[in-house]
Amino acid sequence: MTEPQSAPDPRGRREPPRPHKPAALLFEPPEAVADPEHFFDLESIEDPRDLLDRSTELTLAFREAADRATEFQAIAAAQLADPKRFDRLPESAIAARAEWTEDYAKKMIEFGRDLLRNSGSTPR
Repeated sequence: MTEPQSAPDPRGRREPPRPHKPAALLFEPPEAVADPEHFFDLESIEDPRDLLDRSTELTLAFREAADRATEFQAIAAAQLADPKRFDRLPESAIAARAEWTEDYAKKMIEFGRDLLRNSGSTPR
C-alpha cells in the first residue's frame, strides 16, 4: 500500500481551510443538531479523561473523513476535466463550482489523476 498523498491547499496556506458553513451531521438526531451546544453528546461527559478520549476519537474520525472527501473531490475534478468527456468542464468552471481558485483546481485535477492512476477508480 502506498503512502496517502496530501491534497494541495486551496488558499495556499499551511492549515486546512475551514468551510464557509459546516456540513450537516447526518448521523446526529435533528433535535441535537438544532441545539448549538450539542456536539456528539460531548457536553454530557463529565470525566475529563473520558472527554479527552471521546473528543480525540471524533477528531481523528473527522480528519480521516476530510482526507477521504478531499480525495473524492480530486477524483471528481479529474473526471470532469477529462478531455475524453463530451461534457468536459474547463478548470475555471470546476474552480467556480468547488469554490476554489483556478490554480488550486489545476492542482486538484492533477491530484485526482494521480489517484485514479494509482488506485484504479476510488481512493483507498
